[in-house]
Amino acid sequence: MTFIMNVSGFASAIAATATLLAAAPDAHAEALTLTDIAGREVTLTEAPDKIILGEGRMMYSIAAITDGNPFEKIVGWKDDLVQYDPDAFRKFQAAFPEDADRMINFGNPYAGDFSIEAVLEAEADLLLLDVGNLFKAEETGLIEKLGKAGVSVAFIDFRRNATENTVPSLLILGRLLGEEQGALEFVDFYVAEMRKVTNVIDQIPAEDRPLVVIENAAGWQNDFCCWSFGPYNYGRFVELAGGTNFASTLANAYSVDLSMEGIIEADPDHIIGTGANWAEAKPEVTSTLLGYEGDPAVNAEMIAALAGRSGFKDLRAVQNGNYHSIYHQFYNSPYHFVAVQQIAKWLYPDDFADLDPHDTFDRMHDRFMPYDNSGQFWLSASAPAN
Repeated sequence: MTFIMNVSGFASAIAATATLLAAAPDAHAEALTLTDIAGREVTLTEAPDKIILGEGRMMYSIAAITDGNPFEKIVGWKDDLVQYDPDAFRKFQAAFPEDADRMINFGNPYAGDFSIEAVLEAEADLLLLDVGNLFKAEETGLIEKLGKAGVSVAFIDFRRNATENTVPSLLILGRLLGEEQGALEFVDFYVAEMRKVTNVIDQIPAEDRPLVVIENAAGWQNDFCCWSFGPYNYGRFVELAGGTNFASTLANAYSVDLSMEGIIEADPDHIIGTGANWAEAKPEVTSTLLGYEGDPAVNAEMIAALAGRSGFKDLRAVQNGNYHSIYHQFYNSPYHFVAVQQIAKWLYPDDFADLDPHDTFDRMHDRFMPYDNSGQFWLSASAPAN
C-alpha cells in the first residue's frame, strides 16, 4: 500500500467526521476533546482562543488553513520564525502588522527561558508543541506544570514524520482553530500534489533509483561535514521523490552525521543542500539565502562556492551539474510537497518534464496563503567548465 493510499483513505474518513462536527450547532462553545499526534487525549472546556506556539514556524500551517487573520487566536510564540526565516516573518508582518508585532516571545519551551508565569499572565489556554520534543516536555515537567495551571498542551508534527503526520496535524489544527473546512481543503490539495509524484515513482524499481546525499543546512558551519537526515524529514522527501537516501543506508535515525570520506566513497548521483536566510541571525553562514527575498544572483554565487568546497568539487554529482540547493523551511511546513516535486524533477527530468513546482507553489499561495509568492526557493549549481 502506498503512502498516498494511506493518506487518501485517512483523509476521507476524517473528512466525514469533521463535516459532522462543523455542522453541529454551537460546536466551538462546547467542550473539545481530541487525540494529538503524541497519542494523548486532550480535552478543553471550550475551543481555545489564546494559543501559544512552541515554534513560530507553526504559522506556516495555521496560515494555510485559516480563512481570515491567522494571528486571531495566537498570543505568542518561540521566535524561531523571526530568527531563522525573517523573509517569511516580514511577509506576515506586511499582511498583519499589528498582530505580527504584538506577538509575545515566550522563549524555548524546553529551556530555562520559558516562563510559565508569562503564560498565565497572557491567560493562555493552550500550548502547541512539536511531537519531536515530547520527551523533553515530559522530562522537564512542562506538561504537568501547565496542566496544574489549567493550560492544555497538544502535540502536532510537520517536521519529524512530516509525510505521515501532516494530514492529521492539519485536521487537529482545524478543530482547535475552528477552521475544519480550511484544513480539509488544504488536505485535498496536499494529497493531489503528492500524487503527481508518487503515482509515477511507484513504477520505478528500487535498483534503478539514484543515490542522493542530503546536506542539512549546508554552509551553516564551515568546519564540519555534514549533517543529514535518515528516513525522516528531507530524507523521506528524497525517498518519495524516487531517490535512495544515502543517510538512510547508514542509520534509522532522524539526524545522521556524514563524513566527507563517506560521501566521497559513495560518490552520489545527486547532492542536495538546504538553505535559508540565516545571515541575519548568523552573518558568517555561507548557505544559499533561499526564501521570499532570495536573490538569484546572490544565491548563484553562494551555491557555486558550496559546490566548490574541498572534497565536493571532484564528486560526480558536482561535475555533472547535479549539486542542488533547496529551501530549508520546507522541512517544517505542510507544503513540503513542493520540495518533493522539485526533487523528483532533479532526479527524473524526463519523467517529470510537465511538472511545474513553481506553478504549484504559486497556486498554493493564491488559494491558501495571506500573501503572494516571491523570491527563490531552489537552484542548481552549474557544472564546471571543461
